[in-house]
Amino acid sequence: MGESDEKKVSAELAHTKIGGELSLDERVALALSVGEECITEEGLRNLLEKKPTRPICYDGFEPSGRMHIAQGVLKSINVNKLTKAGCTFKFWVADWFAQLNNKMDGDLNKIRTVGMYFIEVWKASGMDMEHVEFLWASDEINKKSGEYWTLVMDIARKNNLLRVKRCSQIMGRAESDEMSAAQIFYPCMQCADIFFLKADICQLGMDQRKVNMLAREYCDLTKPKIKNKPIILSHHMMPGLKQGQEKMSKSDPDSAIFMEDTEQEVRRKIKKAFCPEKIVEGNPCLDYTRSIVFPKLGKVTVQRKEEFGGDVVYETYEQLEKEFVEGQLHPGDLKAALASCINEILQPVRDHFEQNDEAKKILAKVGSIKLHDEALEVPKWNDEHPDQANGGIVW
Repeated sequence: MGESDEKKVSAELAHTKIGGELSLDERVALALSVGEECITEEGLRNLLEKKPTRPICYDGFEPSGRMHIAQGVLKSINVNKLTKAGCTFKFWVADWFAQLNNKMDGDLNKIRTVGMYFIEVWKASGMDMEHVEFLWASDEINKKSGEYWTLVMDIARKNNLLRVKRCSQIMGRAESDEMSAAQIFYPCMQCADIFFLKADICQLGMDQRKVNMLAREYCDLTKPKIKNKPIILSHHMMPGLKQGQEKMSKSDPDSAIFMEDTEQEVRRKIKKAFCPEKIVEGNPCLDYTRSIVFPKLGKVTVQRKEEFGGDVVYETYEQLEKEFVEGQLHPGDLKAALASCINEILQPVRDHFEQNDEAKKILAKVGSIKLHDEALEVPKWNDEHPDQANGGIVW
């Protein structure tokens, strides 16, 4: 066997190890299960089939305030699927972006503290860290400032102001909002991140779709054109708990389940949640069951008295939805089961911040941060009266 043949065989063997024992079809299906939308499926298959090294997925997050379960649990589920499919996942800890968006009053030290808190939550939430990297935007940009800012300026030069403003949704802003010059600059930077990180797959929420499309458009504007456009794999935006809320809101604590919520808080919020009888569309309780509980736990156990049908274990979401629509599963019973499942999922996070010394220190720092003139709510343990600690917030 010649040297070139040996290299070819070696490359083929290395490629077969990416994704472990999964076939190409299985890897593609697993990756697609992450997204509500994929642009494009053909591009994704081609990437997974032909790239000789692990494809790079990316998501960026502003360290700002509390983390809800869509950021915490749903993200860990999606990351685990993609690393199992053979990808490396890069988290872009967007501290400078949070500063541009005036989070924590622009205090970078506070922003970095919350960023460390987010990372600790993910560690405790079951995210497989073997092929996961956390990169701080300020550190990485400073290392290669010439490369980064050249990209940003080129993207800004090739797009008009109207096109950039259409991306304002990525910051939680409307096009009509009055924005600072820094916030206008933000989409150009986020677009540059994709190329700076050499990301093959943009794995962000549907609310980030416009800037991801800006990146694909940019590929056609460069000379020469960039052939391998980033794949957009946009995950579903989980709704708020109240009627008509398209997404969870950090500004409305009762619209979301947060990663540090107590068992009592979870039960209270789910009990109040919108859950119309026999209706699937716009039902957040069914959405949480489908998006979080079944992927994480694999089943849902409903406990009820014999006169109401007795206990039942649902092995698939489809089975649960069918019985809910037929009226065999009452909203009250679904809510009770959902609250129990979410508490089971959150308990390792509570334990981590109670038992891990480093996590405790970070949590204490987060607790001292003022956000909009109010301290971030973090749990404090009260041994004598645990149900009264920190206004009812306990681990």
